[in-house]
Amino acid sequence: MSGTSLDGVDAVLAAFDTPDQARILHHLWQPYPEDLKQALLDLHRPGEHELDRALRLSGTLAERYAETTACLLRQTGILPEAIQAIGCHGQTLRHRPADGLSLELNQPARLAELTGITVVADFVSRDIAAGGQGSPIAAAFLAANLRSTERHRVLVKVGGIASITDLHPAGPVRGFDCGPGTLAMDAWVKRHWGCDYDPAGSLAAQGRVLEGLLQVLLVHPYFALSPPKSAGRDTFTSEWLERELTGRERAEDVLATLLQLTVRCIANGIRNHCPGAQEVWLYGSGAHNEELVRQLGVYLPTLCIGRSDRLGYSVDGLEACAMAWLARQTLEGRPGSLAEATGARGARILGAIHPA
Repeated sequence: MSGTSLDGVDAVLAAFDTPDQARILHHLWQPYPEDLKQALLDLHRPGEHELDRALRLSGTLAERYAETTACLLRQTGILPEAIQAIGCHGQTLRHRPADGLSLELNQPARLAELTGITVVADFVSRDIAAGGQGSPIAAAFLAANLRSTERHRVLVKVGGIASITDLHPAGPVRGFDCGPGTLAMDAWVKRHWGCDYDPAGSLAAQGRVLEGLLQVLLVHPYFALSPPKSAGRDTFTSEWLERELTGRERAEDVLATLLQLTVRCIANGIRNHCPGAQEVWLYGSGAHNEELVRQLGVYLPTLCIGRSDRLGYSVDGLEACAMAWLARQTLEGRPGSLAEATGARGARILGAIHPA
């Protein structure tokens, strides 16, 4: 899995004790080189030779996925022939389900050729073709593996975009992207401190929330949409933030405000669309942000809030495990989507198979 945060590739070795239950045996993260990350960021803006650059980058990503796979297998001592398949999401470049499109950069045929392992990819497009949002793509996996029959759980992915999956113990599973996760914060930290992110939220904790700026950002039309809905980097651009700044703000205060924006998006999404929730479990890179977790607890004081590690799925490896689960669903001819979560006309078998 390589998500909208553009930080790198998460890979897991997953085993299946039953057709529905996936277990993480090993997790590996490999960061993107700075030049690759910048090239991907550049493609989110109109520019010359976009098609050529996108094609070349899709090949680079396939090579990166292959290197990550090889490293994972070396660390675990597993031979490629012992692996049933690789589930590979690809790198989302555009996500506009309202227009019936989503573009994930990848070359799965090349990945199969480089690894000698069957590859299942392109999970999002079938759900969108069926009228869905294509997100949250992990909803069916979460329902099969983390749903409780006794407690009303909400799973929240805090990646570049923040996404909510509502796992009611007896009712339908709901899901939607609630707003920006870490992407705006990461871009601001890179610009003003020169590092990729604020891992524990310590920089944001030094700032003061600019309430006026926060209220203006919360007027973004995306927040007024009803679920199911999904977003991408093209929904919350850097230009969107820049339009609202005077240039006189302290960097720490803007960062504190952006963190508060993410907290409010998550809290409002749970309050408004997950009535009766008892537990909130966080995963994704933003789950490491201690200041974000602390503030979320302030806005949701009656809920138990924790990280998915306590449920047996690492915060960094959970979504990659979902890709393995989706690949298995595809190979066995079983649906990988939940229409009630994505808004599609029905459950669909997701993905395309590229044999080894």
